[in-house]
Amino acid sequence: MDHTLLFGFLSGPYTQFAIIGTVLLGLILGFRGAPLWLWSVLGLVALMGFNAPVPVIIAFVIINGVFIFKPSRRLLITSQVMKLMKALNVIPQISETERTALTAGVVWIEGDLFSGKPDFKKLMNEPYPELTKEEQAFIDGPTEKLCEMIDDWVVYKNRDLSPETWDYIKKEKFWGMIIPKEYGGLGFSALCHSEVIMKLSSRSVPAAITVMVPNSLGPAELLIHYGTDAQKKHYLPRLAVGDDIPCFALTEPGAGSDAGAIQASGVIFKGDDGKLYVRLNWNKRWITLAAISSILGLAFKLRDPDNLLGKGEDLGITCALIPTKTPGVVVGRRHDPLGIPFFNCPTQGKDVVVAVEDAIVGGAAGAGKGWMMLMECLAAGRGVSLPAQSTGGMKVGTRVTSAHATIRKQFGVSIGKFEGIEIPLARIAGFTYLMEAFRRYTLGALDQGIKPPVVTAIAKYNATELGRKVVNDGMDILGGAGISRGPRNLIAGHYMAAPIGITVEGANILTRTLIIFGQGALRAHPYAFDEVESLENGDIKKFDKAFWGHIGHVVRNLHRSVLLSLSRGWLASNPGTGSVAKYYRRLSWVSASFAIMADIAMGSLGGKLKMREKITGRFADILSWMYIGTSILRRFKAEGNRKEDLPFVHFTMNYAMFEIQKAFEGIFMNLDVPGLSWFFKGPVRWWGNLNSLANEENDKHTHKIATLITTDSEQRERIAAGIYVPKNTEDSLGRLEATFKVVKRAEAAETKIKHAIKMKQLPKKKISEVVQEACSKNIISLDEKNDVLRSEEMRNQAIQVDDFSQEEYVGHPGYPPLKNSESKISSWGSSIPPRVS
Repeated sequence: MDHTLLFGFLSGPYTQFAIIGTVLLGLILGFRGAPLWLWSVLGLVALMGFNAPVPVIIAFVIINGVFIFKPSRRLLITSQVMKLMKALNVIPQISETERTALTAGVVWIEGDLFSGKPDFKKLMNEPYPELTKEEQAFIDGPTEKLCEMIDDWVVYKNRDLSPETWDYIKKEKFWGMIIPKEYGGLGFSALCHSEVIMKLSSRSVPAAITVMVPNSLGPAELLIHYGTDAQKKHYLPRLAVGDDIPCFALTEPGAGSDAGAIQASGVIFKGDDGKLYVRLNWNKRWITLAAISSILGLAFKLRDPDNLLGKGEDLGITCALIPTKTPGVVVGRRHDPLGIPFFNCPTQGKDVVVAVEDAIVGGAAGAGKGWMMLMECLAAGRGVSLPAQSTGGMKVGTRVTSAHATIRKQFGVSIGKFEGIEIPLARIAGFTYLMEAFRRYTLGALDQGIKPPVVTAIAKYNATELGRKVVNDGMDILGGAGISRGPRNLIAGHYMAAPIGITVEGANILTRTLIIFGQGALRAHPYAFDEVESLENGDIKKFDKAFWGHIGHVVRNLHRSVLLSLSRGWLASNPGTGSVAKYYRRLSWVSASFAIMADIAMGSLGGKLKMREKITGRFADILSWMYIGTSILRRFKAEGNRKEDLPFVHFTMNYAMFEIQKAFEGIFMNLDVPGLSWFFKGPVRWWGNLNSLANEENDKHTHKIATLITTDSEQRERIAAGIYVPKNTEDSLGRLEATFKVVKRAEAAETKIKHAIKMKQLPKKKISEVVQEACSKNIISLDEKNDVLRSEEMRNQAIQVDDFSQEEYVGHPGYPPLKNSESKISSWGSSIPPRVS
């Protein structure tokens, strides 16, 4: 048969055009993710057009028929693939605790970013939350008042909040923000909860933590979602008004990030009254509020040796609520977390007996479900508290450093005008813009009832890491004023507290490697988790759908990655306009490259991937910065595409792209792909460097941001909005802000004086020495003269630092020797607390 009768235009001199056309059509089909049958048609047309032998065409049709007809594919091919994958141990083994963590919460936009083809029209229309009038009134009223009551230096000196502050926290239900109104709480949104913590942390980190923890993972959160009606009615009203002070005990000496390794135990037994009880023993540490708590939430491993609940002997991790007055409960001692004076404590329990139905969260039905409860609560909580605390600190850093860089002069010039200062100043302000963007974007999901554990892990990790970078930059700008502690120092507390946020709610090192990508690779991937589950369960139908869907996913992303790289993202559709449109294109490009490289890593390393934490950490960085970049673009859109904010958008998006670029390079250099490692280390890495996503920060952008943030403007107020700024100019931040405004107002007059000196109308002296003469010669007005004199006086006051007499110094916070400081070691291996119930 002469196929050129049907496709004659493809023969002879036109063959080269046929080849080119087929290749282009194949690229388009791959780029668009065409279905298998369309690929089969394309292949058949190509074979016939190129006059292939009939046997070849028949073989092609048969093979493709097998693939397209699902029952034959499952029988002849998929079944063999399943056997091979089991034999090669390609799929990672997932423990029950890992499975519970994987299934907790839901997949949100990380699924789009993992897909290789994110729908930015959808992502840019995700809700951008706003406070209700009631919530705004709470921010402007009780939260503002609480900030006014707190003198953070006094808190550090006394190592505690004042009794009046404790009473006010209880009276205004600060511990009841997440508790529904029907139980006497405030029933606030996640956004309001976050705004309160952000504002408090800008005033006092110890106060913020004290309010934060009862509204995070703990008794109230557990009861709201999993408690029995009786438990809710009993505890929630008391928790809302502070009649009960809660804590939650999870961490142990041998169980930190590996919370599943806890040794705290509970054994169910039947009492003489016929009721079921549980006997508990535990040794916990680093438990916030434990020393003063009245209700202790406890995570422990529950055993039922007599199968009294009918669920077997080993029930697993369980959560219970124990009144701290119960006999055997030990509380009262404290840790000292870097001198930050909040209650962080050890607690022990020895043969503590409580009723199953009263104590176990959810009653008997909640036995063994503790791990699921904790994972689901953390899936939301990580996105609220610590990002809020970090944002508050960053906004304080923006105000303090921009004011200080304006007020402080060296060589006759405000230090903020030095290029060396502009760089960290721009980072501080830029990261603050960025942080507010992804804080609010994340809260938008949480307030819809969406609990995305991978996204909230991204939020917690990056918020605390960026917070550390900001406070380090702040220390560099403030210099000696940053290291001299006292009431005038506004960033030392944030500097000391930074490692605490990085350590709690999942230490950052493991959050990055195990949760963001380790969990994300299975949870957010469109097919991987279904493949694992179906392979374990022997479900060939589900595996067939997932596996071949995965193959199509790989083919599509391979084509998209190549074409978007060659076109620098221009082939991707995007909803952006103007100078930000390129960022949508680059994120599409990154997503496709990330998706194909993630599949290559999973395919080449299989179950070993989760132990290759250097590799998974780099993938986590890419996923993180894709999410952060998306949130930056969402903020810019939500706020009306303000032209004046473009320097912040350009700086932060460039930073995101540069971090992604570095992560890709690390993957190319270190990923072991059998037979192809040379290809990634050589040609791919070379092309990646030649065709890079971004370079280091642009000097023009850093200059613009530094100039904008040292200008007394609406924009500066907006970038650092939502924190406590005292109206009292005797307060450190109030004094600094007032001085900043006066100094900026005097700048015009100072410019006139400098020009007059240059023109020899005035002698070459300090401005303060010629200001009177400048006024008398009408170079400046009388009001301008007063502004200059007032600015010099206020400037001199603002740059002072604290000092102390020897008597004062030995009394302020530090680590004074304690009487009888030798620890008494109990059988638990820790210090014996003074209060034993």
